[in-house]
Amino acid sequence: MTTKATQSNEPVGRFLGWLGLRQSRGAPSEGGHAPPFDLVRQARYELAASITSFLVDNDLDVSPANLLLAHSAFSGRNPRLARQVIAQAQSAAGINQNWLDELGEQDIGLPDRADLDRLMTRLETNLESFHANTKEARTVTSDYGTELEQHVIDLEQLQKTGRIVSNLADLAKVMLDRTRKAEDDMRKSEDEAKALRRSLERAKRDAEVDYLTGLPNRRAFENLLDRHHKEARAVCEPLSVAFCDIDEFKKVNDIHGHDAGDRVIKAIADTLARISNDHCHVARHGGEEFVMLFRGLTPSQAAEKLDDAREALADRRLINRKTDEPFGQITFSGGVADVFGYGDTRAALKAADAALYEAKAGGRNRIEIADPA
Repeated sequence: MTTKATQSNEPVGRFLGWLGLRQSRGAPSEGGHAPPFDLVRQARYELAASITSFLVDNDLDVSPANLLLAHSAFSGRNPRLARQVIAQAQSAAGINQNWLDELGEQDIGLPDRADLDRLMTRLETNLESFHANTKEARTVTSDYGTELEQHVIDLEQLQKTGRIVSNLADLAKVMLDRTRKAEDDMRKSEDEAKALRRSLERAKRDAEVDYLTGLPNRRAFENLLDRHHKEARAVCEPLSVAFCDIDEFKKVNDIHGHDAGDRVIKAIADTLARISNDHCHVARHGGEEFVMLFRGLTPSQAAEKLDDAREALADRRLINRKTDEPFGQITFSGGVADVFGYGDTRAALKAADAALYEAKAGGRNRIEIADPA
Protein backbone atom coordinates (compact mmCIF):
# COMPACT_ATOMS: atom_id res chain seq x y z
CA MET A 1 0.00 0.00 0.00
CA THR A 2 1.39 3.39 -0.93
CA THR A 3 1.06 6.58 1.05
CA LYS A 4 -0.78 9.70 -0.01
CA ALA A 5 1.17 12.19 -2.10
CA THR A 6 1.86 15.45 -0.29
CA GLN A 7 3.14 17.72 -3.03
CA SER A 8 1.80 18.96 -6.36
CA ASN A 9 2.91 21.60 -8.83
CA GLU A 10 1.34 25.04 -8.80
CA PRO A 11 -1.07 24.59 -11.79
CA VAL A 12 -2.44 21.36 -10.32
CA GLY A 13 -2.85 23.00 -6.92
CA ARG A 14 -4.67 25.94 -8.45
CA PHE A 15 -7.16 23.74 -10.29
CA LEU A 16 -7.63 21.51 -7.27
CA GLY A 17 -8.59 24.74 -5.57
CA TRP A 18 -11.19 25.37 -8.29
CA LEU A 19 -12.56 21.92 -7.60
CA GLY A 20 -12.76 22.67 -3.89
CA LEU A 21 -10.22 19.95 -3.06
CA ARG A 22 -7.75 21.97 -1.00
CA GLN A 23 -7.63 21.16 2.66
CA SER A 24 -9.90 23.37 4.71
CA ARG A 25 -8.15 25.45 7.36
CA GLY A 26 -11.27 26.38 9.29
CA ALA A 27 -11.23 25.89 13.04
CA PRO A 28 -12.77 22.55 14.16
CA SER A 29 -15.35 22.32 16.87
CA GLU A 30 -14.69 20.78 20.26
CA GLY A 31 -13.46 17.19 19.79
CA GLY A 32 -11.70 18.04 16.50
CA HIS A 33 -14.69 17.66 14.16
CA ALA A 34 -16.83 20.35 12.56
CA PRO A 35 -20.58 20.04 13.14
CA PRO A 36 -22.43 18.37 10.20
CA PHE A 37 -24.34 21.58 9.42
CA ASP A 38 -21.09 23.55 9.22
CA LEU A 39 -19.63 20.92 6.89
CA VAL A 40 -22.60 21.18 4.54
CA ARG A 41 -22.57 24.97 4.58
CA GLN A 42 -18.81 25.05 4.03
CA ALA A 43 -19.16 22.61 1.10
CA ARG A 44 -21.78 24.85 -0.50
CA TYR A 45 -19.61 27.93 -0.01
CA GLU A 46 -16.56 26.21 -1.52
CA LEU A 47 -18.61 24.97 -4.49
CA ALA A 48 -19.91 28.47 -5.24
CA ALA A 49 -16.43 29.95 -4.82
CA SER A 50 -14.87 27.31 -7.09
CA ILE A 51 -17.40 27.94 -9.88
CA THR A 52 -16.97 31.72 -9.62
CA SER A 53 -13.16 31.49 -9.62
CA PHE A 54 -13.18 29.14 -12.60
CA LEU A 55 -15.34 31.43 -14.74
CA VAL A 56 -13.58 34.66 -13.79
CA ASP A 57 -10.00 33.31 -13.99
CA ASN A 58 -10.60 31.98 -17.50
CA ASP A 59 -12.56 35.02 -18.74
CA LEU A 60 -15.64 32.88 -19.44
CA ASP A 61 -19.23 34.03 -19.85
CA VAL A 62 -21.48 33.68 -16.82
CA SER A 63 -24.07 31.84 -18.91
CA PRO A 64 -26.47 29.02 -18.01
CA ALA A 65 -24.47 26.56 -20.14
CA ASN A 66 -21.15 27.50 -18.49
CA LEU A 67 -22.69 27.40 -15.04
CA LEU A 68 -24.13 23.94 -15.74
CA LEU A 69 -20.78 22.60 -16.93
CA ALA A 70 -18.91 24.15 -14.02
CA HIS A 71 -21.42 22.80 -11.52
CA SER A 72 -21.22 19.29 -13.04
CA ALA A 73 -17.42 19.31 -12.79
CA PHE A 74 -16.97 20.93 -9.39
CA SER A 75 -19.89 19.41 -7.49
CA GLY A 76 -18.70 15.85 -8.09
CA ARG A 77 -21.55 14.89 -10.42
CA ASN A 78 -19.15 14.33 -13.31
CA PRO A 79 -15.60 13.40 -12.17
CA ARG A 80 -14.52 12.70 -15.74
CA LEU A 81 -15.48 16.23 -16.74
CA ALA A 82 -13.48 17.58 -13.79
CA ARG A 83 -10.36 15.76 -14.98
CA GLN A 84 -10.91 17.03 -18.53
CA VAL A 85 -10.99 20.60 -17.16
CA ILE A 86 -7.76 20.04 -15.22
CA ALA A 87 -6.01 18.44 -18.21
CA GLN A 88 -7.07 21.27 -20.54
CA ALA A 89 -5.96 23.90 -18.03
CA GLN A 90 -2.49 22.34 -17.92
CA SER A 91 -2.24 22.17 -21.71
CA ALA A 92 -0.69 24.85 -23.87
CA ALA A 93 -4.07 25.89 -25.28
CA GLY A 94 -5.63 26.41 -21.86
CA ILE A 95 -9.34 26.91 -21.23
CA ASN A 96 -11.38 29.24 -23.43
CA GLN A 97 -15.00 29.65 -24.43
CA ASN A 98 -14.67 27.75 -27.71
CA TRP A 99 -13.24 24.70 -25.95
CA LEU A 100 -15.95 24.86 -23.29
CA ASP A 101 -18.67 25.10 -25.97
CA GLU A 102 -17.32 21.97 -27.70
CA LEU A 103 -17.19 20.18 -24.36
CA GLY A 104 -20.75 21.22 -23.60
CA GLU A 105 -21.97 19.60 -26.81
CA GLN A 106 -20.53 16.30 -25.55
CA ASP A 107 -21.62 16.41 -21.91
CA ILE A 108 -24.97 18.23 -21.95
CA GLY A 109 -28.16 16.60 -23.15
CA LEU A 110 -28.19 13.42 -21.13
CA PRO A 111 -31.66 12.44 -19.87
CA ASP A 112 -32.47 13.57 -16.35
CA ARG A 113 -32.70 10.63 -13.98
CA ALA A 114 -35.63 12.11 -12.04
CA ASP A 115 -37.59 12.69 -15.25
CA LEU A 116 -36.92 9.12 -16.36
CA ASP A 117 -38.07 7.76 -13.01
CA ARG A 118 -41.23 9.86 -13.12
CA LEU A 119 -41.98 8.65 -16.67
CA MET A 120 -41.55 5.01 -15.68
CA THR A 121 -43.76 5.50 -12.63
CA ARG A 122 -46.51 7.03 -14.78
CA LEU A 123 -46.25 4.17 -17.26
CA GLU A 124 -46.51 1.62 -14.48
CA THR A 125 -49.52 3.39 -12.96
CA ASN A 126 -51.29 3.57 -16.32
CA LEU A 127 -50.57 -0.08 -16.99
CA GLU A 128 -51.95 -1.13 -13.62
CA SER A 129 -55.10 0.92 -14.16
CA PHE A 130 -55.56 -0.44 -17.70
CA HIS A 131 -55.00 -4.01 -16.52
CA ALA A 132 -57.56 -3.64 -13.71
CA ASN A 133 -60.17 -2.02 -15.97
CA THR A 134 -59.87 -4.60 -18.75
CA LYS A 135 -60.01 -7.47 -16.27
CA GLU A 136 -63.16 -6.04 -14.66
CA ALA A 137 -64.78 -5.35 -18.03
CA ARG A 138 -63.99 -8.86 -19.26
CA THR A 139 -65.52 -10.35 -16.12
CA VAL A 140 -68.68 -8.26 -16.57
CA THR A 141 -69.10 -9.19 -20.24
CA SER A 142 -68.42 -12.83 -19.45
CA ASP A 143 -71.12 -12.87 -16.75
CA TYR A 144 -73.51 -11.01 -19.03
CA GLY A 145 -72.81 -13.40 -21.89
CA THR A 146 -73.42 -16.45 -19.71
CA GLU A 147 -76.72 -15.09 -18.45
CA LEU A 148 -77.79 -14.04 -21.96
CA GLU A 149 -76.93 -17.47 -23.31
CA GLN A 150 -79.19 -19.07 -20.73
CA HIS A 151 -82.03 -16.77 -21.72
CA VAL A 152 -81.57 -17.75 -25.36
CA ILE A 153 -81.80 -21.40 -24.44
CA ASP A 154 -84.94 -20.78 -22.40
CA LEU A 155 -86.56 -18.83 -25.25
CA GLU A 156 -85.78 -21.49 -27.82
CA GLN A 157 -87.44 -24.11 -25.63
CA LEU A 158 -90.73 -22.22 -25.77
CA GLN A 159 -92.43 -23.61 -28.88
CA LYS A 160 -95.69 -21.62 -28.67
CA THR A 161 -94.52 -18.08 -28.05
CA GLY A 162 -94.98 -17.03 -31.66
CA ARG A 163 -93.02 -14.81 -33.99
CA ILE A 164 -92.16 -12.08 -31.41
CA VAL A 165 -90.38 -14.52 -29.13
CA SER A 166 -88.50 -15.94 -32.15
CA ASN A 167 -87.28 -12.48 -33.09
CA LEU A 168 -86.22 -11.87 -29.50
CA ALA A 169 -84.26 -15.09 -29.60
CA ASP A 170 -82.51 -14.03 -32.83
CA LEU A 171 -81.68 -10.64 -31.31
CA ALA A 172 -80.34 -12.28 -28.20
CA LYS A 173 -78.09 -14.51 -30.33
CA VAL A 174 -76.64 -11.45 -32.05
CA MET A 175 -76.01 -9.77 -28.70
CA LEU A 176 -74.41 -12.91 -27.39
CA ASP A 177 -72.01 -13.04 -30.35
CA ARG A 178 -71.10 -9.39 -29.79
CA THR A 179 -70.43 -9.84 -26.08
CA ARG A 180 -68.26 -12.89 -26.78
CA LYS A 181 -66.28 -10.89 -29.33
CA ALA A 182 -65.90 -8.02 -26.86
CA GLU A 183 -64.69 -10.51 -24.25
CA ASP A 184 -62.08 -11.89 -26.68
CA ASP A 185 -60.92 -8.37 -27.58
CA MET A 186 -60.51 -7.46 -23.92
CA ARG A 187 -58.58 -10.65 -23.27
CA LYS A 188 -56.22 -9.71 -26.08
CA SER A 189 -55.86 -6.20 -24.65
CA GLU A 190 -55.06 -7.65 -21.24
CA ASP A 191 -52.39 -9.92 -22.78
CA GLU A 192 -50.91 -6.91 -24.57
CA ALA A 193 -50.84 -4.99 -21.28
CA LYS A 194 -48.97 -7.88 -19.62
CA ALA A 195 -46.48 -7.97 -22.50
CA LEU A 196 -45.98 -4.22 -22.24
CA ARG A 197 -45.35 -4.52 -18.50
CA ARG A 198 -42.72 -7.20 -19.12
CA SER A 199 -41.07 -4.98 -21.74
CA LEU A 200 -41.07 -2.07 -19.31
CA GLU A 201 -39.46 -4.15 -16.57
CA ARG A 202 -36.84 -5.40 -19.04
CA ALA A 203 -36.16 -1.83 -20.18
CA LYS A 204 -35.71 -0.72 -16.58
CA ARG A 205 -33.19 -3.52 -15.99
CA ASP A 206 -31.35 -2.69 -19.22
CA ALA A 207 -31.25 0.99 -18.21
CA GLU A 208 -29.22 0.04 -15.12
CA VAL A 209 -26.79 -2.47 -16.68
CA ASP A 210 -23.62 -1.64 -18.62
CA TYR A 211 -23.87 -3.39 -21.98
CA LEU A 212 -20.12 -4.14 -22.28
CA THR A 213 -19.25 -5.54 -18.84
CA GLY A 214 -22.63 -6.65 -17.52
CA LEU A 215 -21.95 -4.62 -14.36
CA PRO A 216 -24.40 -2.09 -12.91
CA ASN A 217 -24.00 1.29 -14.57
CA ARG A 218 -23.65 4.73 -13.03
CA ARG A 219 -27.40 5.20 -12.59
CA ALA A 220 -27.79 1.88 -10.75
CA PHE A 221 -24.79 2.66 -8.55
CA GLU A 222 -26.27 6.00 -7.49
CA ASN A 223 -29.42 4.16 -6.37
CA LEU A 224 -27.30 1.64 -4.43
CA LEU A 225 -25.28 4.42 -2.81
CA ASP A 226 -28.38 6.27 -1.67
CA ARG A 227 -29.90 3.13 -0.17
CA HIS A 228 -26.77 1.91 1.62
CA HIS A 229 -26.01 5.42 2.85
CA LYS A 230 -29.36 5.57 4.65
CA GLU A 231 -29.09 2.03 6.01
CA ALA A 232 -25.45 2.36 7.18
CA ARG A 233 -26.15 5.70 8.84
CA ALA A 234 -29.13 4.21 10.70
CA VAL A 235 -27.05 1.37 12.19
CA CYS A 236 -23.75 3.33 12.50
CA GLU A 237 -21.82 1.13 10.06
CA PRO A 238 -18.78 2.43 8.15
CA LEU A 239 -19.27 3.13 4.45
CA SER A 240 -16.53 3.77 1.89
CA VAL A 241 -16.52 4.61 -1.81
CA ALA A 242 -13.74 4.23 -4.38
CA PHE A 243 -12.97 5.26 -7.94
CA CYS A 244 -10.74 3.06 -10.13
CA ASP A 245 -9.29 4.03 -13.51
CA ILE A 246 -7.25 1.93 -15.97
CA ASP A 247 -3.72 3.30 -16.28
CA GLU A 248 -2.64 4.59 -19.70
CA PHE A 249 -5.68 3.04 -21.36
CA LYS A 250 -5.31 5.27 -24.43
CA LYS A 251 -2.10 3.43 -25.33
CA VAL A 252 -3.99 0.13 -25.38
CA ASN A 253 -6.54 1.53 -27.83
CA ASP A 254 -3.87 3.22 -29.97
CA ILE A 255 -1.68 0.12 -30.23
CA HIS A 256 -4.20 -2.74 -30.24
CA GLY A 257 -7.47 -1.11 -31.31
CA HIS A 258 -10.75 -0.39 -29.58
CA ASP A 259 -11.97 -4.00 -29.68
CA ALA A 260 -8.92 -5.03 -27.71
CA GLY A 261 -9.51 -2.09 -25.39
CA ASP A 262 -13.01 -3.39 -24.72
CA ARG A 263 -11.57 -6.78 -23.77
CA VAL A 264 -9.20 -5.11 -21.32
CA ILE A 265 -12.14 -3.26 -19.75
CA LYS A 266 -13.96 -6.59 -19.38
CA ALA A 267 -10.89 -8.19 -17.79
CA ILE A 268 -10.64 -5.46 -15.15
CA ALA A 269 -14.40 -5.58 -14.60
CA ASP A 270 -14.09 -9.31 -13.90
CA THR A 271 -11.18 -8.67 -11.52
CA LEU A 272 -13.16 -6.12 -9.51
CA ALA A 273 -16.34 -8.24 -9.61
CA ARG A 274 -14.50 -11.07 -7.83
CA ILE A 275 -14.21 -8.99 -4.64
CA SER A 276 -17.84 -7.86 -4.76
CA ASN A 277 -20.65 -9.32 -2.63
CA ASP A 278 -23.83 -8.13 -0.90
CA HIS A 279 -21.82 -5.45 0.92
CA CYS A 280 -19.29 -4.66 -1.79
CA HIS A 281 -20.64 -3.35 -5.07
CA VAL A 282 -18.78 -2.48 -8.27
CA ALA A 283 -20.18 -0.55 -11.24
CA ARG A 284 -18.85 0.87 -14.48
CA HIS A 285 -18.92 4.64 -14.14
CA GLY A 286 -18.05 5.27 -17.77
CA GLY A 287 -15.20 4.68 -20.22
CA GLU A 288 -12.29 3.02 -18.42
CA GLU A 289 -13.49 4.14 -14.98
CA PHE A 290 -15.18 2.04 -12.28
CA VAL A 291 -16.75 2.98 -8.96
CA MET A 292 -17.10 0.78 -5.86
CA LEU A 293 -19.06 0.86 -2.62
CA PHE A 294 -17.82 -0.90 0.53
CA ARG A 295 -20.45 -1.39 3.26
CA GLY A 296 -19.09 -2.19 6.72
CA LEU A 297 -15.48 -1.38 5.77
CA THR A 298 -13.44 1.63 6.83
CA PRO A 299 -11.45 3.44 4.11
CA SER A 300 -8.25 1.61 5.18
CA GLN A 301 -9.98 -1.77 4.99
CA ALA A 302 -11.59 -0.93 1.67
CA ALA A 303 -8.26 0.29 0.27
CA GLU A 304 -6.56 -2.91 1.37
CA LYS A 305 -9.19 -5.04 -0.36
CA LEU A 306 -8.95 -2.94 -3.50
CA ASP A 307 -5.16 -3.06 -3.40
CA ASP A 308 -5.25 -6.86 -3.37
CA ALA A 309 -7.27 -6.77 -6.60
CA ARG A 310 -4.81 -4.24 -8.05
CA GLU A 311 -1.84 -6.49 -7.28
CA ALA A 312 -3.60 -9.55 -8.72
CA LEU A 313 -4.20 -7.70 -11.99
CA ALA A 314 -0.68 -6.23 -12.13
CA ASP A 315 0.82 -9.75 -11.80
CA ARG A 316 -1.09 -10.98 -14.85
CA ARG A 317 0.24 -10.72 -18.39
CA LEU A 318 -2.71 -10.31 -20.73
CA ILE A 319 -2.47 -11.30 -24.39
CA ASN A 320 -4.49 -10.04 -27.34
CA ARG A 321 -6.14 -13.29 -28.41
CA LYS A 322 -6.78 -12.06 -31.95
CA THR A 323 -3.14 -11.21 -32.66
CA ASP A 324 -1.31 -13.20 -29.93
CA GLU A 325 0.50 -9.96 -29.07
CA PRO A 326 0.97 -9.25 -25.34
CA PHE A 327 -0.75 -6.21 -23.90
CA GLY A 328 2.07 -5.85 -21.42
CA GLN A 329 1.32 -5.03 -17.81
CA ILE A 330 -2.21 -3.71 -17.32
CA THR A 331 -2.80 -1.81 -14.09
CA PHE A 332 -5.30 0.52 -12.51
CA SER A 333 -5.16 3.30 -9.93
CA GLY A 334 -7.73 3.98 -7.25
CA GLY A 335 -8.90 6.52 -4.70
CA VAL A 336 -10.93 5.72 -1.57
CA ALA A 337 -12.99 8.02 0.67
CA ASP A 338 -15.03 7.73 3.86
CA VAL A 339 -18.65 8.58 2.96
CA PHE A 340 -19.44 9.83 6.48
CA GLY A 341 -16.35 12.02 6.51
CA TYR A 342 -18.08 14.51 4.21
CA GLY A 343 -21.25 16.55 4.11
CA ASP A 344 -23.02 14.25 1.63
CA THR A 345 -22.43 11.32 -0.74
CA ARG A 346 -21.59 13.56 -3.67
CA ALA A 347 -18.81 15.26 -1.69
CA ALA A 348 -17.46 11.82 -0.75
CA LEU A 349 -17.40 10.75 -4.41
CA LYS A 350 -15.62 13.96 -5.28
CA ALA A 351 -13.00 13.25 -2.59
CA ALA A 352 -12.49 9.69 -3.86
CA ASP A 353 -11.99 11.02 -7.37
CA ALA A 354 -9.46 13.55 -6.08
CA ALA A 355 -7.57 10.71 -4.34
CA LEU A 356 -7.60 8.81 -7.66
CA TYR A 357 -6.12 11.88 -9.34
CA GLU A 358 -3.33 11.92 -6.74
CA ALA A 359 -2.67 8.21 -7.34
CA LYS A 360 -2.26 8.95 -11.05
CA ALA A 361 0.01 11.91 -10.35
CA GLY A 362 2.03 9.82 -7.90
CA GLY A 363 3.06 7.22 -10.47
CA ARG A 364 -0.09 5.15 -11.16
CA ASN A 365 -0.73 1.51 -10.16
CA ARG A 366 -1.52 2.50 -6.57
CA ILE A 367 -4.38 3.25 -4.20
CA GLU A 368 -4.74 6.53 -2.30
CA ILE A 369 -7.02 7.35 0.63
CA ALA A 370 -8.68 10.76 0.82
CA ASP A 371 -8.19 12.70 4.04
CA PRO A 372 -11.46 14.39 5.15
CA ALA A 373 -9.43 16.71 7.39
